[in-house]
Amino acid sequence: MTAAVERFRGLWEPTGVYCNTASFGLPPRPGWEALQNALADWHAGRTSWEGWGEATETARASFARLVGVPVERVAVGATVSELMGCVVTALPAGARVVVPDIEFTSTLFPVLVQERLEVRTVPADRLADAIADGADAAAFSAVQMATGEVADLPAVAAAARSAGTLTLCDATQAVGWLPLDGFAFDAVLGHAYKWLMSPRGSAFAAVSDRLLEHAVPHSAGWYAGDDVHKSYFGPPLRLAASARRLDTSPAWFSWMGTAPALALVEEIGVGAIHRHDVALANRFRAGLGLEPAASAIVSAEVPGGFDRLQRAGIVAAERGGRLRTSWHAYNDEADVDRVLDVLTG
Repeated sequence: MTAAVERFRGLWEPTGVYCNTASFGLPPRPGWEALQNALADWHAGRTSWEGWGEATETARASFARLVGVPVERVAVGATVSELMGCVVTALPAGARVVVPDIEFTSTLFPVLVQERLEVRTVPADRLADAIADGADAAAFSAVQMATGEVADLPAVAAAARSAGTLTLCDATQAVGWLPLDGFAFDAVLGHAYKWLMSPRGSAFAAVSDRLLEHAVPHSAGWYAGDDVHKSYFGPPLRLAASARRLDTSPAWFSWMGTAPALALVEEIGVGAIHRHDVALANRFRAGLGLEPAASAIVSAEVPGGFDRLQRAGIVAAERGGRLRTSWHAYNDEADVDRVLDVLTG
């Protein structure tokens, strides 16, 4: 365990071995307590909502720093599919879109549902080649949820620059443990409830100027206004000039837990978390006789493994008939060894 992660280990309180962050992350104590305090204030009627709303802006700024873009480029919403559905409106009719053939449906369906688009699926490791062969846009995950495969992001970005291809990158399974360059793609979207260890209901999209210019804010409401507190009622249309024009009204309590969780990720450092998570995943892979990889997610053929872990009180997942474990800041070497003991003992 890296020293940077070890210093904060006491902020999580799992009751056993939890290696299922690819499904949802565990909240650190600051996020959990902020959420409980907000719920208590709501229950007792001790406050108005404006203070809760400030957490959204704090989290927006944290996400911008995590992916290395100005805060003006970041929109907020409740789900990735909602934000993806908004940004794909920037694609013209007849646009040729390539998508990995194992892509998570929150990225795939918003493209497929647009009958005006020509969508083609390709093997994930052929995405850069497919872009170079001729594509107007590519929609893909930085890390695939089913397999843990990490996309060759530099190759995809280089191919897209050369071809002028719009790139829509779902970073839900990446942001928080994998260093990302938000300027490399036209949209970097992510839900915070997995590796950013937040309540479900807070999502982000960092968008390029060329995408924002053509995207239609089809779910615009008061929170997309140039001044949210002067956008409560009445015309004219007065949307923000920045990516905030794509915002939807925040679910307050989700954001109360999100802001402290993202602040903690920033404090630990994505680089330190990356080294920690991948080291644990590779320790697990070695115990199963697998070659090392560059992912915090391990998908492995372990017949009956998921059931054995369940009986032992260990939380993992099964996707596509394969055991999936995912390792994060609240895990350590002892957790890995305990899982291996159950699977190989």
